[in-house]
Amino acid sequence: MSATGEKLIVIQGGMLIDGAANPAVENDALVITGNRIRSIGPLPEDVNLADTNTVEVIDASGRWIMPGLIDAHTHLSYGHPKLPGEARGAGTTRPELNAIRAAWNAQKVLRAGVTAISVPGGSWFTDVAVREAIRLGLVEGPRVFAAGRMIATYGSIEDEDPSWVGTPDHSLGTLCNSVAEMVKEVRRQAKHGVNFVKMADSRSGDTQCISQAEMTAVVAEAHRRNIRVAIHSRGAGSTRDAALAGLDWIIHADLCGDGELETVAEAGVRVMPTATFVERLLTWGREVGQDVVQIDLTHIEARMEKMGEMLQKLRALGVTVLCGTDSGNYPWMPYGELHGNEPDILVHYGGYTPLEAISCATRNNAFAIGLEDDLGVLAEGKLADVILLDADPVADISVLKGGKHVVTVIKDGHVVDLDRLLDQAGSLTFQPEAGRKTRAA
Repeated sequence: MSATGEKLIVIQGGMLIDGAANPAVENDALVITGNRIRSIGPLPEDVNLADTNTVEVIDASGRWIMPGLIDAHTHLSYGHPKLPGEARGAGTTRPELNAIRAAWNAQKVLRAGVTAISVPGGSWFTDVAVREAIRLGLVEGPRVFAAGRMIATYGSIEDEDPSWVGTPDHSLGTLCNSVAEMVKEVRRQAKHGVNFVKMADSRSGDTQCISQAEMTAVVAEAHRRNIRVAIHSRGAGSTRDAALAGLDWIIHADLCGDGELETVAEAGVRVMPTATFVERLLTWGREVGQDVVQIDLTHIEARMEKMGEMLQKLRALGVTVLCGTDSGNYPWMPYGELHGNEPDILVHYGGYTPLEAISCATRNNAFAIGLEDDLGVLAEGKLADVILLDADPVADISVLKGGKHVVTVIKDGHVVDLDRLLDQAGSLTFQPEAGRKTRAA
């Protein structure tokens, strides 16, 4: 029994994928004590499997064991998908309902085998609140690393209203048109507990809306306060300047040329392509028809092809790739269904091996939730976020999609009940995350 009085968990048998891109190996015993992995390998001599009062045994025969997936781009508080019968105004005008919906959807994410998410932008400070509710055991969900509203300028992706309206409180961006305004906003968001700040360049990357000097100032202030900085950047100029300014990761970067990607590689900055969004837009458009989506599907096909070329270049350059899906961004990006799509895209479009792709969605992504030293790899001393699958993701990476092959989820050393969101009494008993820090170290 652990020092906290909880049962040891022993996973026996099966094939173990460690998340560090090493070949899968036969698993003897993976032992979890509290919320940490105690050992992997031979069963420790002091563990008595027959003592069911102190040990819980999970038979993984015919299963594949790997770190819990991390989705580094999930929007919990965007208000999607809409609830049937929900009254709705412009933007996220009902923050109270939105917070409850976000907490509910977090449970769906967890049950898809995703034990941690990074939330790059949301409404109000809803995602910070959901993070704390999960941490304190009030609701169940994955680990959450949260940003607040995006820092936007005129023309940025979340500057949707006329200039005389600005960015209302219910919008997803906050308007900052000078270095001083941006630094002030970083300080405000830090005060309210964000883990990182997200900047927002133009939606389509055709115009650069944020200067390198502005990015540099935001990075300096955020890093001084021990929080990280990411940016929505599709265009060449903004991506190059983001790398030179020392941002922690760049989201998209799909309209860059070789020169800009080489600058990113030289700076050691991570890239999160979020190719799932483009792929989903294409597949959904084909399902419902071009008239419904009102987007030129030929253009989206070309964009997906270009995305594949970029993924191949990132791999060749040795750029660290993070996996994010944009789940929750639109009604057709539902929670719990797309979180395993990005590794499949890395393999089939980017030329990554399945083990490399799994590592992107586990070890690499741990950086995007501030736990790169503690999570994403199955090893002694690491946090115990583990999933079991009934199919081999190395033989077929697509088995990660949709959570359909997830048979066991362990988050923070606790086995998640996958069969229901609510028990028969209409409530759940949750455990707080043991020793969870609310800020990036």
